[in-house]
Amino acid sequence: MTKPVLYGGIEGGGTKFVCAVGTGPEDIQAEIRFPTTTPAETMERTIDFFRQYPEISAIGLACFGPLDPNPLSPTFGQILPTPKPGWTGANLVGMLKQAFHLPVGFDTDVNGAALGEYHWGNGRGLDVFMYLTVGTGIGGGVFVNGSLLHGMIHPEAGHLPMPHDLVRDPFPGICPFHQDCFEGLATGVAMEKRWGQPAATLPPDHPAWDLEAHYIAHAMTSYIYILSPQRIILGGGVGQRDDILKLVQEKTRAYLNGYVQSPAVLEHMDAYIVHPGLGNRSGVVGALALAQQALIQSGE
Repeated sequence: MTKPVLYGGIEGGGTKFVCAVGTGPEDIQAEIRFPTTTPAETMERTIDFFRQYPEISAIGLACFGPLDPNPLSPTFGQILPTPKPGWTGANLVGMLKQAFHLPVGFDTDVNGAALGEYHWGNGRGLDVFMYLTVGTGIGGGVFVNGSLLHGMIHPEAGHLPMPHDLVRDPFPGICPFHQDCFEGLATGVAMEKRWGQPAATLPPDHPAWDLEAHYIAHAMTSYIYILSPQRIILGGGVGQRDDILKLVQEKTRAYLNGYVQSPAVLEHMDAYIVHPGLGNRSGVVGALALAQQALIQSGE
């Protein structure tokens, strides 16, 4: 019997990298995670891990951005200007290709997670859906009619302008580009700076969660109006809390105020905004799917 093709997958987050070897969520044969430090050190650890598995046929990298995912661009595979110190201009795909001479799939971490959810999670069978992560950063991957959405570069769902009531929330925001955009007001980092303690330590009845759900729900209404997705998958360390999911569902329905006349939001919101079917594995499993896609596209 022919052995299945083996892939390498990398979930490149702003806080940690997760590297895995396998074929899908039910077949992860090896895995490692380590802190994201400098590009040189982080990629060296990544390459050292995959060198132990010479049988892999392709590598997928689902990485924090902004980044250049266009294979025809001169800066393909690089990190674009980012607030993360030292990472602007890092040529991640170039480092992987130089080390392994294999097809490399490259996309945003959230697009990778969306691809994983499409194949094995809560995006299965859907034509249009969105994966949104709310954690250390905020980003969104969009899947449309069989493909991940790119366009000019890729969606930047975290940088929506937000209605900001300075009486209710005098916190100025932390985005170095826009200050009080969605990401500037609602990341886990913003919550910690606003409330003086990590979001994970805030009790369920703390006013932080109602405010957080308020911002997420405002973003949801914008995504719904613009993309008309069949489902929105809400992930990330903040987004995957069960208590915030219900608040977001309720507030999103309220903010839409009956304008979108679809049973999905009027009657079945509990099945419309949902947690990832793959839990916190969407990113690294999606990276394996990016590798598979790269191998197919290469024709090897």
